[in-house]
Amino acid sequence: MPTQDFPRTTEQAAGRPEPGRLYEPRGVAHEPRPDTSDKLYNVDLAPTSRHGRTWSAYSIFTLWANDVHSLGNYGFAIGLFALGLGAWQVLTALGVGALLLFVLLCLSGFMGFKTGVPYPVMSRISFGVHGAQLPAAVRGIVAIAWFGIQTYLASVVLRVMLIALVPSLADLDTNSVLGLSTLGWISFVALWIIQVVIVCCGMEMIRKYEAFAGPIILVTMVALAVWMLSRVDFSIAWSTDHPLTGGQMWLHILGGGALWVSIYGTFVLNFCDFTRSAKSRGAIVRGNFWGIPINMLLFGLIVVSLAGAQFKLDGTVITSPADIVQTIPSTPLLVLASLALLILTVAVNLMANFVAPTYALTNMFPRRLDFRRAAILSAVIGLVILPWNLYNSPVVIVYFLGGLGALLGPLFGIIMVDYWLIRRSSVNVPQLYVDTHDGEYFYRGGVNPRAIGAFVPAALASLAVALLPVFQAASEFSWFIGAGLGALCYLVTAKRELEYTDQHGEAIAVATSH
Repeated sequence: MPTQDFPRTTEQAAGRPEPGRLYEPRGVAHEPRPDTSDKLYNVDLAPTSRHGRTWSAYSIFTLWANDVHSLGNYGFAIGLFALGLGAWQVLTALGVGALLLFVLLCLSGFMGFKTGVPYPVMSRISFGVHGAQLPAAVRGIVAIAWFGIQTYLASVVLRVMLIALVPSLADLDTNSVLGLSTLGWISFVALWIIQVVIVCCGMEMIRKYEAFAGPIILVTMVALAVWMLSRVDFSIAWSTDHPLTGGQMWLHILGGGALWVSIYGTFVLNFCDFTRSAKSRGAIVRGNFWGIPINMLLFGLIVVSLAGAQFKLDGTVITSPADIVQTIPSTPLLVLASLALLILTVAVNLMANFVAPTYALTNMFPRRLDFRRAAILSAVIGLVILPWNLYNSPVVIVYFLGGLGALLGPLFGIIMVDYWLIRRSSVNVPQLYVDTHDGEYFYRGGVNPRAIGAFVPAALASLAVALLPVFQAASEFSWFIGAGLGALCYLVTAKRELEYTDQHGEAIAVATSH
């Protein structure tokens, strides 16, 4: 019979670690626990103990307070306005996406809360203890590239701010070294170092930074919207001069909602990296509720205010809030707004593009890399790829990063249907770290061929819809097509057992702050 998911010893029941089991010095982080393999286990990949978890509903809310208000998201939503969607249509598109995301993120988040494991380890359930390298690598490669790109975009804002403060610095912005000016290199490396320092301090420092940045971003964006509204006497243009109507309008509304979910296709995969330290399922639900539907409503109102006000002023459609910040007539206010955008971009980068590759690299080399070393390696890769050149290459953005992004849907579909429908959330957590033939998740040579068999056709279909011109009309729905096909293929082909073992991982767990 499956075991129950509650502490089995007096020490665990009292919320205290078993002697020698939960807390250990950093210097022995790579020593395996009894009955675990050092190829699969270290202190950063280990499940988190239920006792002492620190991520509250507010912690999760601030993740979204930062990420939803990223410059990239503003660019996407304002793009809907530029396409011809009016104010209520933009809000409807964002609302559709928000409701879907709320459900998907709760499902993904609950997995992390129950098991306490990061995404690469979670992937072992479906793909096998070694096959999990595939979903972890796909997520990690996408994240490393975007980490570098987002750091570059933030460095552009920093350059503008520095020149506004010290105009003579403009002389350092005229040359080019490997595609970046001297001032550009200074700005990029400075932001790169700041992010590396934060991540090297661990997930607790990331939680604290997100909690610090969230209110600043919300206040800044609301203030920017109010300032723009005051310039047009609080009467905006509700749409462009050529608004969409009829079936075309509804197609773009639904497509916009689908793309909104696709943008978070990365995050719904590795949300467990954060919720593994959540205090309760209720904290996840409350944090997601205020951070997704409610916060996205505020985001939509700001988008409509900024875009509608600017269009009424001069008939142009902005591409991001940074365009408005550059027009602020007061240098001190411009500097403050620029600082807020920098704080925002760093916050988004940490949660969306730094944690995932760090865990992916730790999962690949658990005997050699801990979280800190993997973070430094991720950052170095994000630097040496010269991300500004990637950003300026449509081929790289569309075909390489877009192609990898199309693979995230099938991965999500397989992992979700396996966990929720086939296993019904029964997971033997200690077995996720066992590298023997009789291991529950060893499958065939450490790889689940049924998961791979479901992934390949779903991935090919998702890639075709996302990248081939003949499927352009359906490209906005590529994530859903891939996720649906992956889920269906795995549901049909997965081997069903009469029962699955449900075993918590407290015996091999570590504290949230270790």
